[in-house]
This record gives sequence, structure tokens and C-alpha cells, in this order.
Amino acid sequence: MEFRPVGSKERVATLDILRGFSLLGILLVNMFGFYLPMPHIADLSNWFSEAQDIIWQQLLDIYVQSSFYPLFSMLFGYGLAMQFLKAKETGASFYRFAPKRMIILFIVGMLHAVFIWWGDILATYAFCGIFLIALMRLRAKWLLIIAVVVNGLYHAIILSLYKAGGMFDTTTDSLSVDIIAIQSSIEAYGIGSWMDAFSQRLVDLSIQLSPFMWISSLFTILPYMLIGAALGKWRLIEGAKDKLVTWLVLAVLGIGIGIYMKSLPIAGAQTFGNEYLQVYIGGPILALGYIAVVTLLTQLPVIAKILSPVAKAGRMSMTLYIMQSIVCTVLFYNWGFGLFGKVEVQMGVFIALAIYVCQLVIAELYFSKFKQGPLEAAMKRLTYGK
Repeated sequence: MEFRPVGSKERVATLDILRGFSLLGILLVNMFGFYLPMPHIADLSNWFSEAQDIIWQQLLDIYVQSSFYPLFSMLFGYGLAMQFLKAKETGASFYRFAPKRMIILFIVGMLHAVFIWWGDILATYAFCGIFLIALMRLRAKWLLIIAVVVNGLYHAIILSLYKAGGMFDTTTDSLSVDIIAIQSSIEAYGIGSWMDAFSQRLVDLSIQLSPFMWISSLFTILPYMLIGAALGKWRLIEGAKDKLVTWLVLAVLGIGIGIYMKSLPIAGAQTFGNEYLQVYIGGPILALGYIAVVTLLTQLPVIAKILSPVAKAGRMSMTLYIMQSIVCTVLFYNWGFGLFGKVEVQMGVFIALAIYVCQLVIAELYFSKFKQGPLEAAMKRLTYGK
């Protein structure tokens, strides 16, 4: 039997809208990495001194930061589960093409990280995706149980170590700062040549893709993929009209608990414990709330129609994700327009919104003539040979 990706007539609009929505959240978060000396800033909340910057950074911390990579991870798992179910229904071999797709995605991610921007997430998704493929035969409830147990135990151990070592209640302003690393990053990206930026990018990449990161991704990102795969096997988004109460409960709890947890370091003490709860507990919970809200809204045909441009952006999410990195490095690095370190948080948000709106227009125009994004089409040809 023939195995192929989901066709345009088989697509689920809500999933595409969620992917398009995620592109904006990911860009808003990544902006800090484009115009600041990340990942050498120990704690972003202690970096800014102007009141306006602090307020904008706190708003991003609550509503955006640490919520969109779990959201996209769940969508990644959901999409892979859809392909698995489709292959099972048609009698095709899911395991013939799925690992190949992950290998190609990993290569694309590494090329992106080395030659464009160090903050790539595609390679990490591909790495975790291999483990997800290995577990995909399991029933949905077991995927969910494994995700909750693995993720829960990991965070329980980390928080226990924080508590035992007295770090849980220690304020984050006690963190040491590597002034030399920060200065090197500012010089390379802010006043250096393309080769200076390339050399610095390799340094930053060694931090971003450290051995600990690969290991920790199996306890953080992979569980979110497993949750998404479980939801996909249950077809909760496709059958949302019959599960409105379930989605309503997820929306209320996800948004309410998520915002509360993510507000802890801002409304309360800025300690290591509260920041950990904000990022690793509140972030994923709020992500699930966002998925639920969008799923509920898109059950109204008028909302789905209004959000059609967002859905089109979601259909070419990989292309637009790489495009964001290209545009932002040109804007901020010295070999481009040289805005590195010269942008306030508010202006960074406005730039991200402007880029996103332009991408919505590009996606709208592109799909008036083509059926797939350019990178998506290339991935299809490399994976399926056509």
C-alpha cells in the first residue's frame, strides 16, 4: 500500500491554526535570542533595568515564554499519531518512512543551527521523534501514562534536589554572570563580521546542544509529544464537537492554573523554586489551555474562516520558522542591519508582530498557487521519493 502525508483535503483546520498560532509564540520568545547575548544571560528577568522593559518581559514570561515549545511538541506528536493511524487504516508501513523523516528533519535542524541561528529546535524534535516512533504502537492511555510518569518523576527529582540543597527559596539574583562570554557575544553579533558571528554561533550552539540538553529533552519535550500522540490517537481535535465538555474543562483548568503558576516569580518571590515551577510546570499547563481554547473557538465556522490565514501559515510552518531566523539574523547582526543589543523589549515584540503579519500575507499568496510550502515539499520528496 502507498504511504503518504496528509493531503490538503484531509487536513484538520484546527491543527493548522494551532501550528500557525505557535509560530507567533515561538517568534516572540526567540526574539530575545536574536538581539540579546543569549544563552549567556543567566536569568533574563534580572537583565533589564528600565520599567517598561521589565513589564513587557514579565508579560511575555507569563503568557508566552515556556508555553509554545510544549504546545508545538504536542502538535508534533498529534501529527505523527495521525500518520500512524492513517498507515494502519490503509495497510501501509509507517515504520518504513517515519524514521527517515526524522533523520531528514534532524539534518535540516542542524544546518539551520550551524549556518543561520544557534537556537534551533527542529533537531531536538527529530531526536525525540525517534523515541516517539518507537513507542507509537502503544495504546493512547499508555502513551499518556508514560508521559505523565516520566515528566513527573523528572521534575519531582529536580525539585527535591532544589529543596535539599536550599536552592528552592534562594533568589535568582545570586546567579553569577559570565561577563567575558556576554562581551564576546555582543562583539561577534553586534560589531563583528559574518565569520565572527559564525564562530560565536558555534560556541552558543555547544551550550544549546550540550549532552545534558539531549538527555533532558527525553524527560521534557518527549513527554509532551507523547501527550499529543495520545490525544491524536483519541482523535480529540477531529471529534471536538462531541467532546466540548472535555475541551472546556481543559481550557478553564489550563488557562487558570497555567497563568497562576507562571505568575509565581512575579507576584511572589523571584526564587529558583518559583522560576522552575513557572517554566516547567506552568508553561506546559498553559500550553494545554491554549490548545483547548483554540479548539473550542474553531468549532465556530466563522472563527475558523477568520483564522484561515493563520491556518495557511501553519501548513508551511517549517518554511516560516526558518524564514524567521533568516529575517531576524539579517535585522540584528552586524553584517545585516546591526540592531543587536539596540532594541527594547516592546520594540522586539512589535518587530515580531510585523514579521508574523508579513508571513501571513506570504502564506496567503503562496497557497493561491501551490499546495505545500517549499521546505515541506522538499521534505516530502526526500521522504517519499515523489
